[in-house]
This record gives sequence, structure tokens and C-alpha cells, in this order.
Amino acid sequence: MNAPDRTTLKVHRERGVPDRAASFLAEGIVAHVGIADAAGPVVIPMTYHYDPAEPESLYLHGAHYSRLMKAVASGEPVCVTVTMTDGIVLSKTALDHSVNYRSVVCFCRAAEAQPSMERQRELLQAMIARYVPGRTAGVDYDVIPEKHLKATAFVAMRITAMSAKTRTGGSNGPGDDDPLVPGTAGVVPLPPGR
Repeated sequence: MNAPDRTTLKVHRERGVPDRAASFLAEGIVAHVGIADAAGPVVIPMTYHYDPAEPESLYLHGAHYSRLMKAVASGEPVCVTVTMTDGIVLSKTALDHSVNYRSVVCFCRAAEAQPSMERQRELLQAMIARYVPGRTAGVDYDVIPEKHLKATAFVAMRITAMSAKTRTGGSNGPGDDDPLVPGTAGVVPLPPGR
């Protein structure tokens, strides 16, 4: 029996936005990376780089000697999730409180070829510029020396499948739009983009 497609949404299918997965990856800052090793499953937040011009590639950035980076580089399957929260949704009923968000889940494996030292320098500069547009090596921060590149690493990941989901809008609990029902409802916006 074939396993079901892991990108098929089972809950709130109406929130699926597969065509926005690449833009969510390009906007995000922190990726939560899930692996399973001999000690069991673990999920660790990491910085990463994604460029929509390379839609099947994702680069995870971290200390090369870390347990997570070693596991990721081994070629075992990895799950990478990026979520940006946009607002807290308040309802007049506890059950209908929610969060407005954008999220993407990627299933990946380490690519066979890992980035060269020069490519890692380019990736780090691009990641910094993606996080803070306009920030430039040699102007806003020192040119990245080789010893810094040796202390950290990018592992190139090949995205094998991904899905995206979003929730927008206000509260939809019973009585939320009725001023005669006691309580408060609405959306508390969070700082944009993250």
C-alpha cells in the first residue's frame, strides 16, 4: 500500500495555498528542523537561506559540528517548517480563539554536493541581505573571513515536497459580530513579517 502524500492537508483544507509556499520560505527568518536520530525525534530552530530562483533548494545554516547539522548532512529525511504569525484572533468563545499565520512545511534530503567555501560566503551574504535588505559585506559589516566560514556551514537541502497554509481574517465564533453578546472579539496584530 502506498503511503498518502504527506503534503495533503487533512484539517482546514480551505487554508491551503500551495502556490505561496516559495514566497513564505523567502519571507521567513527561522526554520524549525525536525530529525529523528538514535536518541529519538528532535526539532531545532535554525537560520536558513532560500532563493525562489532555486525553488528546489534550501540551505540550512549552523555549526558544522552540531548534532543536527551532522544528521541533516547524512542524507536522512528531514522536515523543515517555517511559520510567520501575523495576529492573535480573539473570540467571545474560548474554542474560537485562533492565530493568523503563514506557514510552509518542506520535506527534504541533503543534496549530494555541498556548497564550496566560496559558495558558502555567497550564501551567507545573501541570507544576511534577505534578513535585512540592503545590508552589504564590506560596507555594513566586515568581509567574511575564511575562518568564520570554517566555524559554520550551510548544508544544501533538496526539497522533495512542500505544502503551505495560511489563516487570515477576523474571528468567526458564534456572536463575535453581535454587539449584544458579551465579550470582546477581533484581531491583535503582531509586528509585520515574522
